[in-house]
Amino acid sequence: MNSFQIITNNPSLEGELSHRYPEAPIDVSFRKLSFRSVLTAVRDEIHGGAKLLSHPLSGSVKPLETPYKSVLIERRDGADLDLDSLSLIENAIQACDKFIEQDRIHIPELQKDFQLVDRSLILTAVDSLLSDF
Repeated sequence: MNSFQIITNNPSLEGELSHRYPEAPIDVSFRKLSFRSVLTAVRDEIHGGAKLLSHPLSGSVKPLETPYKSVLIERRDGADLDLDSLSLIENAIQACDKFIEQDRIHIPELQKDFQLVDRSLILTAVDSLLSDF
């Protein structure tokens, strides 16, 4: 059976979907990871048969200009490797490796703003997904 999951390091998403979409079949997997490590966790899921449902570098935010990343995937039991998803996530990881982490992303006063941008992007993807049901 297929299911939907958000892999995220954004603490503001914990509990957000169950509150906002109580009937939504989407699991939020919060992990204390770096931006790049979220991408590699998504890649691991893709190797296990998952398919990307949101772009791993969504929005106009360059990798490592924010500490937060959330990616929506479809977990597909017994599915073959989705080569398009694999290509997208590998390219995102390579793009991430080209950037240097910005010092300002660690300023405590900016954390809520960074979380809000990431949350807005992923909730837009969820809204789009749920409108198809």
